[in-house]
Amino acid sequence: MADPSPLRIGMIGHGMMGVWHSQNLDDLAAVKGTIVGRRQEPTEAFAAEHGYARATTDLDSMLADPAIDAVVVASPSEAHVEHCLAVLAAGKHVLLEIPIALDLAGAERVAAAAAASDRVVAVCHPWRHRPEFIALRERLAAGEEKLGMIEGRFLIHRLENVGATGYRRSWTDNILWHHGAHLIDLACWLMGEVDEVTGYMAPVDPRTGIPMTTAINMAQKDGTSAHLLLTYLSQLKHNEAMALTDRDSYRIDVPRHELLTASGTLKIDAEPDLCRRVIEDFVDACRHGRRPRATPADVMPAMRAMQVVQDAWDARHGVQSLPGRDLARLGQGR
Repeated sequence: MADPSPLRIGMIGHGMMGVWHSQNLDDLAAVKGTIVGRRQEPTEAFAAEHGYARATTDLDSMLADPAIDAVVVASPSEAHVEHCLAVLAAGKHVLLEIPIALDLAGAERVAAAAAASDRVVAVCHPWRHRPEFIALRERLAAGEEKLGMIEGRFLIHRLENVGATGYRRSWTDNILWHHGAHLIDLACWLMGEVDEVTGYMAPVDPRTGIPMTTAINMAQKDGTSAHLLLTYLSQLKHNEAMALTDRDSYRIDVPRHELLTASGTLKIDAEPDLCRRVIEDFVDACRHGRRPRATPADVMPAMRAMQVVQDAWDARHGVQSLPGRDLARLGQGR
């Protein structure tokens, strides 16, 4: 049976992930409808470059357009909750960029709205789409090998608010809730719900106004553990994760897009190609009314773990708004 008519997709935001998602839509028989940005001129330039039919700064006009079937939320992290809820309220499918929220309460709102909706709600957690780790998780579930430890590092140098594509952002990133979400969710996905979470997040750096380093440890009663280190202070870039089992060691080096095991080294998907797997899954789920690979409910164990680390920081330094994490906007109610 042939696929239904092409999905008409809108996009909120045109930073790095907006670029990758837009490029990956070209071969998916999807129509690029409307791109929504903060300023009209650069939004129009992005629309012209990537083939969107319309550019606007008016989100409501895009959401009110019955021709838009689905929306990719690639806006600043602190707007993810409100934008996702608005898209669902408009009756459209949504692919929500990582992180789904900057606190547990916001994540719970998204998960509840997704559960109550008949629309497809997918979340962009790329590690869950790596074929190598999908196969590993299946072997772990089948009892073919046993997980012992996960180690992850995300080390970059970011003293200026500039993203990976060189675009100067209007917003500030978050070492725990954004970049930490990648590795923490990977660990929870492979381990299952963890029994213990401890974490440290550095004090606010006076140069940037945000914590720049975090370290997270997670463990299960059987001794399986995860140890994750992230920083914006490193002059040497590292983005990698390693899973150690009783059968082998699996180390993924993201910048080199390589998988290293005891048997040797294999080339694997680079990040833009992995992003392609995410949006392919989303488009296919929308067309066929199926569950996507990653939903808000799936990533809640990671969101709970991050809240533990955030609560420890709040207890040490005081609950406070930070650039990119305004408590009033989050509506934590704490």
